[in-house]
Amino acid sequence: MRILKKIPLLGLILAFSCSEKPAAQKPLIEIYEGIEFNMPIVQEPTFPDYSVSIVDFGGVGDGQFLNTDAFADAINTVSVKGGGTIVIPRGIWLTGPIVLQNNINLHADYGALIIFSTNKDLYPLIETSFEGLKTVRCMSPISGKNLRNIAISGEGIFDGSGDAWRHVKKSKTTEGQWKQLLSSGGVLNKKGDEWYPSESYKSGAEISDMNVPVNIENYEDVKDFLRPVMVSLINCENILLDGPVFQNSPAWCIHPLMCENLTVRNIEVRNPWYSQNGDGIDIESCKNSLVYNCTFDVGDDAICIKSGKDEDGRERAMPTENTIIKNCVVFHGHGGVTVGSEMSGGVKNMHVSGCTFIGTDVGLRFKSNRGRGGVVENIYISDIDMLDIPTNAISFNLYYGGMSVSEMMEEGKDANAKENIPEVSDETPQFKDISIRNIKVKGAYQAIYLQGLPEMNLENVVLENLVMEAENGLFCMDAEDISIKNLKLITSKFPALSFYNVKNVSVEGLEISESDQSQIFVDGSKTENVTFGLNSEAAGENFLLMGDSVSAEAVKIN
Repeated sequence: MRILKKIPLLGLILAFSCSEKPAAQKPLIEIYEGIEFNMPIVQEPTFPDYSVSIVDFGGVGDGQFLNTDAFADAINTVSVKGGGTIVIPRGIWLTGPIVLQNNINLHADYGALIIFSTNKDLYPLIETSFEGLKTVRCMSPISGKNLRNIAISGEGIFDGSGDAWRHVKKSKTTEGQWKQLLSSGGVLNKKGDEWYPSESYKSGAEISDMNVPVNIENYEDVKDFLRPVMVSLINCENILLDGPVFQNSPAWCIHPLMCENLTVRNIEVRNPWYSQNGDGIDIESCKNSLVYNCTFDVGDDAICIKSGKDEDGRERAMPTENTIIKNCVVFHGHGGVTVGSEMSGGVKNMHVSGCTFIGTDVGLRFKSNRGRGGVVENIYISDIDMLDIPTNAISFNLYYGGMSVSEMMEEGKDANAKENIPEVSDETPQFKDISIRNIKVKGAYQAIYLQGLPEMNLENVVLENLVMEAENGLFCMDAEDISIKNLKLITSKFPALSFYNVKNVSVEGLEISESDQSQIFVDGSKTENVTFGLNSEAAGENFLLMGDSVSAEAVKIN
């Protein structure tokens, strides 16, 4: 396990002081260096220099006593006094939901393990948003709404007891794990390859679009299915998550929604790789966010940027904007850094740099589909290292079908399946003005996958200074104004680059593996103005293969 150096907290020294101090050191100024857009300094929360212990309110850290009331009493007391820090000392702290209030710093000391009860009666149904849609879910283990100045800090561990909530696919378990799961109870689907915690959960799954029930009158009938996110922060300002481990969430782990001034640093997020919807952090319709020096090892997308789904997202009309993600490590996850698929409110001004992805299903993942709408623009990504990526190191998929790329490939689904091309409308997603530089990949199934829509091409993408070792090279379809500079592809399958229905594509400084086969393939009746410049002496005379539908005048070689 990677050990991160924690930034020490202030404001835990003297009690009953009227002065206010920041919750932690101000982030290093380097976090703001090299940002390509006008990024405001993110305001961190400050708290009165007043501190209490959960023990002072009857808390017992023996793993047996239910501390729900102790947490509520401590939070109420500190909030009434104007705010401060609630310290959770070493121990095993069993509790129901924790509801934050203004000016609260929930600080878990090293050795503190906060475990949320598996008794679902403690989590009432509430109106909320999940996967970009207005819906009803169970109350989150940790929540805050319409708050200002809140923090979760320290070196403790928050465990959401997610195994009690989630369904499990047989394909994601070993034979022993599956047998153990069956012996615990629950029910199976008709195929016998998915396990549900209860009949109520199964009923909810059968009437849901993705994970949101539709045409339902009584949510109580399917309450078990309505898994909460572990940390839900809605319409809050000045938020700090600094230090703890967040793990084993029922659904997504951390979900800031419509928040402003969000700082996330030095945290570790862990979910079993088989955890359905076990995202790390989903930043949705937020403004001015920092995520840095964090580690993720999760069951779904690790660091995910969203802004609402379809009509609900477009009506909200709140993009996620001004986001910096730096110096993070992602192990397992469906995507290292992901945008979408719920991006109907738009995403703009995002900087990602200095990150490492090891064994992540997809490295840089952009996904959407028809019906979403929204514009993703001004995205700047640089200095990313990737190792052993099972599918695509860089992926743009605007035919996203709700499954990971690995699952789509395993089930033989065609990500490029064509429909009748619709007219462009507010339901058409658009991805444009994206820069990806200084990328190193050591092992992947596919180096680069660029898939736009025929009615709305992927537009103005710069790929520069990339060294990529992968089984397959670059695939580009329905894209325009694509600039590729200094790309070194080490592939075992050819053609190493394939283009279909692209416009205004420039490839300069290309190095590709030696082969007797065609190394570049170009096709598509809509293809025009494609130029190639090669640095590789190994390229033979037959390195370019033209398809039947592309015009000879559309391609030039330098």
